[in-house]
Amino acid sequence: MSGARGASVETEALERRFGDRVALAGVTLRVAPGEAFGLLGANGAGKTTFIRLVTGYLVPTRGSVRVDGVSPVDDPRAVHARIGFAAETSRLYPELSVRGFLRFAAGAHGLAGAAAQAAIERAVDRFSLGEVLRRPIGNLSKGFQQRVNLAQAFLHDPALLIVDEPTAGLDPLQQEEVRGVLRDAEGTRTVLLCTHDLDEARALTSRVGVLAGGRLVACGPTAEILAGDALALFRSDCGEAA
Repeated sequence: MSGARGASVETEALERRFGDRVALAGVTLRVAPGEAFGLLGANGAGKTTFIRLVTGYLVPTRGSVRVDGVSPVDDPRAVHARIGFAAETSRLYPELSVRGFLRFAAGAHGLAGAAAQAAIERAVDRFSLGEVLRRPIGNLSKGFQQRVNLAQAFLHDPALLIVDEPTAGLDPLQQEEVRGVLRDAEGTRTVLLCTHDLDEARALTSRVGVLAGGRLVACGPTAEILAGDALALFRSDCGEAA
């Protein structure tokens, strides 16, 4: 799968309910191929639900979502082939070595044999993992664990990279290393960044959408949105002083 251009993401009146609770309500947006797009919101705003709908792990209650025009409901395998997903590092397997985990992840992405080995070597080189290949993931620093997390997301050269709070818990140097990798990805693949860190959004995205209470309350250029009324709403939703 080539990520030379990036994948589009389009939603139309996207809604997801859990019983009587509305987790996402009427979200319509478009992320262009090669764009670095940030989805901002406090915990419970709907970011995780949105990701799960895009990846096909949840089915919409109403509305639609498409990746490169393909519905994850109708053709989940085609969508998964386009997506690399770096969630929180707690989802890694701490007992596996870095090499063992990357082999497992390559297989999960449909890579085998020489293709899998080449993909692992590229990821190890990109994220400077050579010195820790034989070590259990659980024994690594938070910074190295995040490198492993990003490495598995890049293995199959995805057109769409979804990253959830990629620098949470990292020191400033580690944060800049991770941000450098994500900056390099812009333009060659689509990056969908989910975060509540405004500095991270400013550093890594050209456009953002703000979720509050499951609704898309603002969407536009990052600098414009973060300088406007949506910033006060975001901080209020986070329980901060506006």
